[in-house]
Amino acid sequence: MMDMVMGSLYKQFTKKAIHNFDDFHVAVLDIFNHFNSALPGRHFDFPTPDEIEACFTRWKEAKDGEEKKNVFTELISKKVKSSKLDDVTLITGIVSPPAAMAAKRAGENIPQLKLIKLIPDVIFVPTVTIMAIVSAKLSRRMNLK
Repeated sequence: MMDMVMGSLYKQFTKKAIHNFDDFHVAVLDIFNHFNSALPGRHFDFPTPDEIEACFTRWKEAKDGEEKKNVFTELISKKVKSSKLDDVTLITGIVSPPAAMAAKRAGENIPQLKLIKLIPDVIFVPTVTIMAIVSAKLSRRMNLK
């Protein structure tokens, strides 16, 4: 999975014309800007200019495209760490909406929960999903301490 992600990032990176260090620097910062704007939650720090310059030197000295890709992948891998909390959030976010709909349908048939019919699905499902994600994150943090 990470190879596929890194491959698509490298394709996006190489679409830009890179002739000098400034072009390389802008392309790397653009990749990190996409990370920070697309991924919710934690934002990733940009590499320092010295780190980017060292990477550019190694990237420029690389002989073939595969070696250049490895240099780029190494820079991204060092700065972007995958998190276990993201896996929990992702799974909870995928499973919660169908579970919320099933719980609502089951609750509509129970006499004590007849009032649940008054809540529209458009409000009920996102609310339950957000509550499930928050509770999963809180319980995960409590277990990590």
